[in-house]
Amino acid sequence: MGLIASRSLRAADPRCFWLLQRMENIVSDLCGTSPEDPLPVWIHGNVGHCFNQLTLNAVPHVMLALVSACYVGTPRSPGPGAPHRPGWKCRIAASFILAGLPILDIIPAVMSQQQLGPLYLEVLASGIALLAWLTHTLALLMLYRSVYGFSRGPAAMALLTLLPIPGFVITLVWHCQHEIVWFHDHPALIFRLSILCLQLASLLIYMIGYITPVASRQEFCSINDPWQHDPPFSESGILAPDWQGVAEDGESWLSRFFYTWTNPLMQRGYQWKLNRPQDVYLLPRRLQAARVHDHFYSCWQEKAALRQEEEEIVSPTSPMVSKGDGRGDSLHAPGSSHSTQKAVRLLSVLHAAFGLRYYSLGLLKLAGSLLGFSGPLLLNLLVNFMESRQEPLSHGVLYAVGLFAGSFLGALLRNQFSYEVNKVMLMVRTAVISAIYRKALWVSSTSLARFTMGEIVNFMSTDTDRLINFCISFHEVWSLPFQFAITLYLLYQQVGVAFLGGLALALLLVPINKVIANRIMENNKEMLTHKDTRVKLMTEFLCGMRVIKFYTWEQHFGARVNFCRAKELQKLRAIKYLDAVCVYLWAALPVVVSIVIFITYVLLGHQLTATKVFTALALVGMLILPLNNFPWVLNGILEAKVSLDRIQRFLELSDQDLEAYYSLDGPSSPSSALEMQDSTFSWLSAREESAGQHPSRGTLQLFVQDLAVRKGELVGVVGKVGCGKSSLLAAITGELIKLGGHMYVWNLEQGFGLATQEPWIQFCTVRENILFGKEYNARHYQEVLEACALSDDLNILPAGDQTEVGENGVTLSGGQKARIALARAAYQGKEIYLLDDPLAAVDADVANHLMQKCILGILKHKTRILCTHRTEFLEKADTLLLMEHGRIAKIGTPSEILPLVEAIPKLQQKDKGKQDKAPTQHGQQDDLEAEVEEPDQATCLLQHEEEKKEGAVAFQVYRAYWLAVGSCLALSILFSLFLMQASRNVSDWWLSHWISNLPPTANTSTRVLSAPLPSPQLLLFSAVGLVFPVPMLDAAPVPHNETLNVNFYLSVYGGIAGANSLFTILRAFLFAYGTIRAATIIHSRLLQRVTKATMTFFDTTPTGRILNRFSSDLYCIDDSLPFILNIFLANVYGLLGMLVMITYGLPWIGLVLLPLTALYFSIQRYYRRTSRELKRLYSLTLSPIYTHFSETLTGLSTIRAMRATDRFEAENQLRLEQNQRCLFASNTAMQWLDIRLQMIGVVVVTAIAVIAITEHQRHLGNPGLVGLALSYALSVTNLLSGLISSFTQTETMMVSVERTEEYTTDIPMEPQEHLVQVPPDWPSQGHVEFQQVVLEYRPGLPHALDGVTFTVYSGEKVGIVGRTGSGKSTLFLALFRMLELKSGQILLDNVDSRLVGLEELRSKLAIIPQDPFLFSGTIRENLDPLGRHADSDLYQVLEQCHLQEVIVQMGGLDCELGERGKSLSVGQRQLVCLARALLTQAKVLCIDEATASVDQKTDQILQQTIRQRFTDKTVLTIAHRLNTILDSDRVLVMHAGKVAELDSPDVLSKREDSLFQRLLHSGQQ
Repeated sequence: MGLIASRSLRAADPRCFWLLQRMENIVSDLCGTSPEDPLPVWIHGNVGHCFNQLTLNAVPHVMLALVSACYVGTPRSPGPGAPHRPGWKCRIAASFILAGLPILDIIPAVMSQQQLGPLYLEVLASGIALLAWLTHTLALLMLYRSVYGFSRGPAAMALLTLLPIPGFVITLVWHCQHEIVWFHDHPALIFRLSILCLQLASLLIYMIGYITPVASRQEFCSINDPWQHDPPFSESGILAPDWQGVAEDGESWLSRFFYTWTNPLMQRGYQWKLNRPQDVYLLPRRLQAARVHDHFYSCWQEKAALRQEEEEIVSPTSPMVSKGDGRGDSLHAPGSSHSTQKAVRLLSVLHAAFGLRYYSLGLLKLAGSLLGFSGPLLLNLLVNFMESRQEPLSHGVLYAVGLFAGSFLGALLRNQFSYEVNKVMLMVRTAVISAIYRKALWVSSTSLARFTMGEIVNFMSTDTDRLINFCISFHEVWSLPFQFAITLYLLYQQVGVAFLGGLALALLLVPINKVIANRIMENNKEMLTHKDTRVKLMTEFLCGMRVIKFYTWEQHFGARVNFCRAKELQKLRAIKYLDAVCVYLWAALPVVVSIVIFITYVLLGHQLTATKVFTALALVGMLILPLNNFPWVLNGILEAKVSLDRIQRFLELSDQDLEAYYSLDGPSSPSSALEMQDSTFSWLSAREESAGQHPSRGTLQLFVQDLAVRKGELVGVVGKVGCGKSSLLAAITGELIKLGGHMYVWNLEQGFGLATQEPWIQFCTVRENILFGKEYNARHYQEVLEACALSDDLNILPAGDQTEVGENGVTLSGGQKARIALARAAYQGKEIYLLDDPLAAVDADVANHLMQKCILGILKHKTRILCTHRTEFLEKADTLLLMEHGRIAKIGTPSEILPLVEAIPKLQQKDKGKQDKAPTQHGQQDDLEAEVEEPDQATCLLQHEEEKKEGAVAFQVYRAYWLAVGSCLALSILFSLFLMQASRNVSDWWLSHWISNLPPTANTSTRVLSAPLPSPQLLLFSAVGLVFPVPMLDAAPVPHNETLNVNFYLSVYGGIAGANSLFTILRAFLFAYGTIRAATIIHSRLLQRVTKATMTFFDTTPTGRILNRFSSDLYCIDDSLPFILNIFLANVYGLLGMLVMITYGLPWIGLVLLPLTALYFSIQRYYRRTSRELKRLYSLTLSPIYTHFSETLTGLSTIRAMRATDRFEAENQLRLEQNQRCLFASNTAMQWLDIRLQMIGVVVVTAIAVIAITEHQRHLGNPGLVGLALSYALSVTNLLSGLISSFTQTETMMVSVERTEEYTTDIPMEPQEHLVQVPPDWPSQGHVEFQQVVLEYRPGLPHALDGVTFTVYSGEKVGIVGRTGSGKSTLFLALFRMLELKSGQILLDNVDSRLVGLEELRSKLAIIPQDPFLFSGTIRENLDPLGRHADSDLYQVLEQCHLQEVIVQMGGLDCELGERGKSLSVGQRQLVCLARALLTQAKVLCIDEATASVDQKTDQILQQTIRQRFTDKTVLTIAHRLNTILDSDRVLVMHAGKVAELDSPDVLSKREDSLFQRLLHSGQQ
């Protein structure tokens, strides 16, 4: 029996035949049956005993044992004393009994061997049952002591215990029917029957124990459901970890394989309860940021030490390795030479840290690939079984079991490979981001200046993402050639040397693809450069938005951003069109190669057959896949290489080398706190200076010949603007490069108390800013607040010192920021204090308070170096240094130095009362903190948490993207997709039609395909099932080509293929054009809306959050969304086309697809909700990483000087960990979906195979239709899996569109009405009138201006003074319409300012803001960005501002100023802002104390210049120094948002009850 089938099988694969024959002999020996039918299923109307024991008894017990073993390692419950369910004891007892019964069952088997079959079969079955129930008992004991003890436990285990019941029942029935007459003669049979009854009774007891009622839902949730409780928060604001489960750790194998531990998270997402990042699991221990960080840096240390040994470098550690503790070790962290840094490569460290784990995953990949090839072979054998009516049933069962096992194991391995690779990618991401952050903390300031903030943020985002994508690409590099080689061999078996023609064409495209990949990489590199420039420009744009709105430069800077965007889009367009060519080649190449192979085959004299055509076609498809994927994989690797090189260049920057910078020898005198001898410092290294590069601070070098500062001294540093005062402090803290000399600092490990000229304020509460990581000491804290004159300010704030300040202290005045920075330094308790002009932003009264109470008060025993232009406060200094051109011109006492500075008359003040003690002057936003805050505690958080929309992505989001593409274009894309898919299906149908006209073959014994015509489609549409007819081709008889019009069929086929090729390329280019158009429009709308947003929006929204829209979200819209959307649309049309063709060939398959579709729909719906929420949470937690990083870079000098680098590194780790938690949860949810879809496919295929075997036994099956169903069941399942996956990814990518649309439609905009046309010279008089002006920052808040009425006449000079919160700066905000009035009006030359367009109004006014903000670019661009003035005019205003000499030395008007004007000192930046105002022809000038950071001699000259240049102009001046307004025509005194006084200085100074007189009187004392 089965000779013909066996002969065909032997011809197919001799090794497979030998293995099958060997298995048959083993089974026949075990069962005592014939080798021709070793495992008979049906014997004399009953199930065969051997089949029953092996299949229905042994197999279920093996499954039970495997699943139970997965739960043996379940950890114990951490909560003792909780009551357990009584049903557990019943189950454990029943399981133990069931473990003992198989031992007793062997006894009657031995006694009645002749009746019950061979002994070995019984021993094998009973032994397997014994092991299974023992394992199950042990698992129950472990579960009983775990958290499962409060419930019924895993349902899978209970269900598996039911599987042996059919075997027991069949055996019992068999005994009852055939052996009841033997019972009296054979006691062994009675004993066997009793054991069967006991087994069934034990199973019944087991199930009763399982269904015993468990704890109530509420009781169980209170014990086991951590989601029911509100999580505690730690002091740092990060969620305390004691309430959450740790993802994956401690879970059983089964739970890990099928992600059952993720079910609570998925359920929570489905119930819309994933609202916060804290709602997801903690990371597994192996993935936690601290562990990854430590492991990575230990590997870095080993690499660095190895390199040092090789190069014999003496320096002890690598800069990337050593880690300071914030107290002493941080001094030695950067001790390394630059050569060592270059020697340690990031890739080699990643290899050492994660390589072994990553490379070992290749075994999973290999096993999964091999199992992928097992599917077609088993389908081949199964169809062969269906064709042969003589092959035994046991063969079919074996094939079905093999099909199930292969697909099941393959799905498991592929899923685990993806999951484990994702975990490695997370670890690499953590390591790289931590490395970038740590490097930024330690790199020298001069080296860091080579990169902009935008570039470094891109290192963290785009470059890191591309680098970790290498983890996916690497394993594809070796697996694709492996698949290619196997497929090539199989193709050679089919068509011989004819395949070389098609292969040559395919290989010819490899260099073409290589060229395309190279071009893509080149364009990609240039696109990243333009993206860096755009993000950098956007960062400055957002940070300087207030200045931009004051000067009406929105259009100009918007045009600059659009110019960078246009360059970026140009490169993106090239990339997308090259991608379109790749898509075309991928889609059209199989058809072209197939035609070439067929023509070559015919021309060689061979004859085409159905099997030849369809098998070759299938193999060509499998051949093209690796060829097309390989360039993409290489492109991914090349992109990763580009990003790796960019990050490597950053990591190779030289670090602060404090050991070489500071002298380790002792001081010349024990009383010395600081010594500098013949020391030369520069902002550039000697090598860079010799190369002729411009230093970042002009051409200034600092030289200190001999300086010694004794402990406890107060040293004042004075000099003109740009003479090197701030550079001296930077040199002391180690921020400059020391070119030579000796420098000693006492107690260096402790660091410095640093207050920089530009106060750096963190985005946190006032108290957190002052504490700066130190413990709260109430007594010391109050002393510092009082000394820094902050007590009154905190009383104004709604939540006191718990009020959260805005980003960079945006809600504070300049004086408040300076005093908080000073308080922070004072609270740290350092021994050496470096104070860079902290008195500049406050009035004389507060300055005197700071001097007496802080600098000469609580810091009186500290060593203090104070740089200031307020020379009137330096009389009590021990020593003064006079700086000129980077040198100390003279050292002496105050009486010797002060006359040389030509100070103006002193305005020292003493405390005159509580109202005078408060700060009277402040910056642009000085009123915001007083009036904007609401009186309740909630408003201490100025910035609201970023909104996370819930639910599905709204239809409006899809509509917005559709409209951005364009309706006509979008319809054209969909129609071209339809034409492409239709032409592809028609070409497949034509091949089927062609082959159906071949004469039928005579030898039916060797045909794989059955007679019905639909069977050729079996091979055509399934990529999985296309290989199986290969072994039988040579046995088929061949019809003659002369009987067919081959040319006709080939011509039609070629024509259809050509049409398909045309539609394919049309669709590819239309899609590329449409997505680029959408990206262009979305960015344009977003930028336009943001530039027109109100200033309140920018004050309350972190820059990082807005930048996230312009960087990460926009990159997603540019690149990721089109890529995924393309795959999704291709899957949709591919699925529709496949369903049409399947239904055309086999209509009944719809019965299988309907329930399958319903099940798929429910799973994807369950998954998509959670996936959306996790993606949104991931985006929400990404912004704080960028914001914190930007904040760190801004305050780097302060962080390092105060030795707080380790704390900031830990904070970065916390933010990164929270983001990683969301990303890990999102990745795991995707794998949760994947394994379930794969399992459904496995079940469906196995069920169809079993049904086919059953029909075969009853002679009902049609082999062709069964094979078609099997192959397409696999194909449709895989396609639906891809469809759901791509749809989910598309939906998550659409979140980026949703976030940009939120800003495009929801953020508040400034009014754009233009109701009155004014003359070009308006306001020609400069007449300003406030009439009952009432203004509030937000509805419901106190009025910032309350009925303000005053008139400023044409050409009048008015000084404005008042206490903090009195409304001084609000007057300017109202005048420029930065805030809209609630009532009243402001008239300019008798025209209501609200009727004039905003741009026209602001362009007619001029302002000199207190905070000098410059943009990166040239002096020319900063002075005259619109290019309206000649060079002579620019040089004239520079000369009037005493800047011409400095600018000429730097290279003239076209010299670069660096990011935010870094090349200039703060005073010089203020002078540039003054020069801007001098260029304007506005009749109204507003000055917000623009010379606070300028020395007094220069200030006098500038005040005179302002008076001369603006003689006929109206000038409003907010005064910090009273002397600047003494010659004003009138003085306006503001109090509580109202006009308190308005008169000439002489009149007010003589009035006894005048507020101004009190200020002036206290200043003259």
